[in-house]
Amino acid sequence: MKDNREISLLHPAKFIGTWFGVGLAPKAPGTFGSIAALPFAYLIQTQWGNVALLIAAVLAFIVGCIACEKYLPYVDALDPKEMVIDEVHGQWLLLAFMHPTLISYLVGLFLFRLFDILKPWPISVADRNIHGGFGVMFDDTLAAVYPIVLAALAVVAARMTGHSEMARSIESYLSVHNVF
Repeated sequence: MKDNREISLLHPAKFIGTWFGVGLAPKAPGTFGSIAALPFAYLIQTQWGNVALLIAAVLAFIVGCIACEKYLPYVDALDPKEMVIDEVHGQWLLLAFMHPTLISYLVGLFLFRLFDILKPWPISVADRNIHGGFGVMFDDTLAAVYPIVLAALAVVAARMTGHSEMARSIESYLSVHNVF
């Protein structure tokens, strides 16, 4: 049931959930949230590495679940568009498996937004059936994992078909070996 009181941007759930107000953009708040995540990702990744960015993505997921859960009673939406902490989490999760370069970040931004917007199976199933703060965050987790899995499958397929140069090209955008 919706609480009819409007909450201030200074309310911690709204402040964090909207990624410091970025999610209040009048158009494409999810895209703006993903873009706003990039400088933070770059700073974390270049200063402390991919593992640190992966840890930050996990922490963003936990904090995002809490913030979204606290914010949801104030709105009439299961996944309010202004809540972009899920995009921050998803973007960081995907980038934790990529090198911190301009090209990788552009590819990562494009792929994450593509899967987050199109919501292919099983993202669409999760989006429809999992609710609450966890549900808001989880479909973006899947949108980040989707391109990682597809890239890994493409590398395996390229190697199995004798296209090792193509496999190396795909791997050049990924840095899975740097994560663990």
